[in-house]
Amino acid sequence: MRLARMTAGAGSDPARARLARPGTAVLLAALAVELVDELLDGTKGAAMPLIRHDLGLNYVQVGLLTAVPLIVGSALELPMGVLSGSGARRRRFILGGGLAFIAAVLAAGLARSFDVLVIALTVFFPASGAFVSLTQAALMDAAPDRQAQHMARWTLAGSTGAVAGPLLAAAVLIAGGTWRLAFVIVAAAAAVAWVAVAVTNRGRRGQPSQPGIGTAAEPGAALASSAPEDADNDNGWPGWRPAFALVRRSGALRWLTLLEVSDLLLDVLTAFLAVYLVAVAHASPTVAALGVAVRLGAGLAGDMILIRLLEHWDGRRLLRASVPLALGLFPALLLVPGIGPKLGVLAALTLATAPWYPVLSAELYGSLPGHSGLAVSLTSAASLVGGLGPLVVGLLAQRLGLGLAMASLCVAPIAMLAVPRARSR
Repeated sequence: MRLARMTAGAGSDPARARLARPGTAVLLAALAVELVDELLDGTKGAAMPLIRHDLGLNYVQVGLLTAVPLIVGSALELPMGVLSGSGARRRRFILGGGLAFIAAVLAAGLARSFDVLVIALTVFFPASGAFVSLTQAALMDAAPDRQAQHMARWTLAGSTGAVAGPLLAAAVLIAGGTWRLAFVIVAAAAAVAWVAVAVTNRGRRGQPSQPGIGTAAEPGAALASSAPEDADNDNGWPGWRPAFALVRRSGALRWLTLLEVSDLLLDVLTAFLAVYLVAVAHASPTVAALGVAVRLGAGLAGDMILIRLLEHWDGRRLLRASVPLALGLFPALLLVPGIGPKLGVLAALTLATAPWYPVLSAELYGSLPGHSGLAVSLTSAASLVGGLGPLVVGLLAQRLGLGLAMASLCVAPIAMLAVPRARSR
């Protein structure tokens, strides 16, 4: 069954729903932004041993390169969603964030010391929030009746970037370049994405549009704003006290909590996977790298399959169907003997959890129709807490061993049992 939810702004009129869909150029520009963001993440992860050697970093500094940008950057990004509003103001935030994004990547690639690198990565975090998160919010506003479908495409673009990042780093090194050149190439790709967004988001000055509606002939109106291009709009910001009341009664906190907890079996599992395969499963570093490749490849395949499934099945129904699979497959991953079987279970688990991030994100936006900026700020606030997940796993591993620490990730599929049933048409 096609996703049933129709949020306010699109209504239930099929003709109006068709108008809500952004044009192809707009959609591709938005997806390019997410691809470049994950391209940097994949490149940085692959290049980290070289970065550590080049700058003479110790393990504490390597940890700080992740922790400081996450904590400080999330705090800086926190008010961005509500301050950016929509219309011309949001467009300025997106384009300004894109320029800061490009500059931060270049600065990181040119860094000659730990201090410069950590500052560059800290600046990158809120820049990514403006450029990437607000582009995502605008895409959700552009097609309220297809938020899950577009989030699936968004996730596929990110998975493509994550897989391409290590390949880019490897290609540059094979060609005789350095990790710095790889960062410069990512910055160039980000510049191309910025130009694409700038061109497709121009819209028609002074042309009013209905909230959340744009046409393929006017892609700028669809993605950049739900208001006239020359207007500064607060995107329906109701004020702090009404906003808190709105969040409480909308069910947004449920989706936000599930989104953060689900990450334990998504990004956190990926972060510890190679270490787990070496330290607990006694695989070689080469086989551990193969395990990460299996994880990323299965994620890419799962995202592609999900796009097709969401054209016929309700997102919540897919979420609920995935939970018992994850509850069975994750313990099997930890308990099954042998590297080959583990990698097979890992691929199946990755496919099973493919709906989690895109559908939960779409539900969060759908619970706050007309307030996508508020959803962005809520996600930033939750990231401050969710960012402690890897730290908690690390502390448990230090005290109890990595095997038991990984077992604690079972809290994710257990929490996903709280996903409500799909609403009837």
